[in-house]
Amino acid sequence: MRTIYLDNNATTQIADEVREAMMPFLTDLWGNPSSMHTFGGQVKKYVEIAREQVAALIGANDPQEITFTSCGSESNNLAIRGGAEAMDKPPHIITSKVEHAAVSGPCHYLEDRGFRLTKLDVDEKGRLDLDVLRREVKTGKTLTSIMWANNETGVIFPVGLIGEIVHEFGGIFHADAVQAVGKIPMKVSELPIDLLSLSGHKIHAPKGIGALYIRRGTQVKPLILGGHQERGRRAGTENVPYIVGLGVACNLAKKNMEEENTRVKALRDRLEKGILETCSGSHVNGDLTCRLPNTTNISFDYIEGEAILLMLDDRGICASTGSACASGSLEPSHVLRAMHVAGVSVHGSIRFSLSKYNTEEDVDAVLTELPKVVKRLRELSPFVA
Repeated sequence: MRTIYLDNNATTQIADEVREAMMPFLTDLWGNPSSMHTFGGQVKKYVEIAREQVAALIGANDPQEITFTSCGSESNNLAIRGGAEAMDKPPHIITSKVEHAAVSGPCHYLEDRGFRLTKLDVDEKGRLDLDVLRREVKTGKTLTSIMWANNETGVIFPVGLIGEIVHEFGGIFHADAVQAVGKIPMKVSELPIDLLSLSGHKIHAPKGIGALYIRRGTQVKPLILGGHQERGRRAGTENVPYIVGLGVACNLAKKNMEEENTRVKALRDRLEKGILETCSGSHVNGDLTCRLPNTTNISFDYIEGEAILLMLDDRGICASTGSACASGSLEPSHVLRAMHVAGVSVHGSIRFSLSKYNTEEDVDAVLTELPKVVKRLRELSPFVA
């Protein structure tokens, strides 16, 4: 049975070009890039090429503003915990109620240690009220962490406006761009963003590599101490094969941006339209005009999302109910609850997230099988007359 993979916000297939670029550093070029001798030292230039490629994708002026990490979660922790602890006095931490656990986790960690934490509400479409943000950042020194795009709904936040408000009152702004990088154009050098997180496995690089953009002049306290690597910001011997893979993936993402915003978006829209037409009691969650081109989050009234996923899985179709980091939880999505999605719908939400590897045949297969699944579950549901 052919696997139809529509869960690319959870992780992505490693691109062939990425895998091929990594192989020499797993075989012949296995030296330590911090070594004084030529055998190890020759590897250093490939790390710096990758740094340039990451900087180019996000529009950073200086590659030295890129610090390599192990993943998006580490990048978020370094930005939030490292950023807060580097400030001259404990800042007021501001975030939203729809953040990924990799942001809410370190925010609550700081709250438990005496930092003031405010979590901003969103409206029914998942949008922030910037007037509320402005009121909160007036309270004193702040560190604000808001995602560029939501991992469950794809809703895009106005990070430029958010950064302007934060900077107006002297605060630091961190954007979790793990879902946005590679899908929408960005030029951080022209935006009021001090810190920005990204993750390799969301853009067809391997799991286990990420990066944090740290604008020149922004201070962060390292979380991992020991060596001098990454300009003292992140100790540990560089993971050269994965760093090289991330660089190539960033280069590919930059070249494929137009495809992401045209062909992939067209596939997403066709899938969404077909589901709404063939499955009664289905609704799209989130802002339809300002969202990622690859993501749709759809609720199905009176049935469980987990049941839909299990039946789709039996048919070789992979999707999700939201964040992969929350899989196994029986609680409804915190994102949809914050958006006040109705109780009859909140448990029945499915996220479909596409990539450049998806095809029209994939969409056709879902539109053939999903209505059957929904119909069968509605027949079994005690809540449907």
